[in-house]
Amino acid sequence: VQLQASGGGLVQAGGSLRLSCAASGRTFSNYAVGWFRQAPGKEREFVAAINADGDSTYHSDSVKGRFTISRDNAKNTVYLQMNILKPEDAAVYACAARYAYYSRRYYYTLADYDYWGQGTQVTVSS
Repeated sequence: VQLQASGGGLVQAGGSLRLSCAASGRTFSNYAVGWFRQAPGKEREFVAAINADGDSTYHSDSVKGRFTISRDNAKNTVYLQMNILKPEDAAVYACAARYAYYSRRYYYTLADYDYWGQGTQVTVSS
């Protein structure tokens, strides 16, 4: 499966952005998806995950209550709605996918994912 993230940009602190992860090549509804981010000089970190069916999600503590992951399998797209953005949210955000036809669960570690898309830059001004 091929993934393409989009929707990043420059936003003021307190603002919102919605990222999209568009998939192609396979039956997207059989894949669990996660969002990760990496700021300069820092390791890539988990942000949010969603299972293949879209009925189970998990968010990191740092974004819980502000970010929401969702998906539209009819459009082969996963979204990350980001509200109340903070300067520390600035990073390159990337989506990843893992075949989950049998497990139907979400995954939240980098090693769990097999397919990665190019990232999209999110910049938050204070």
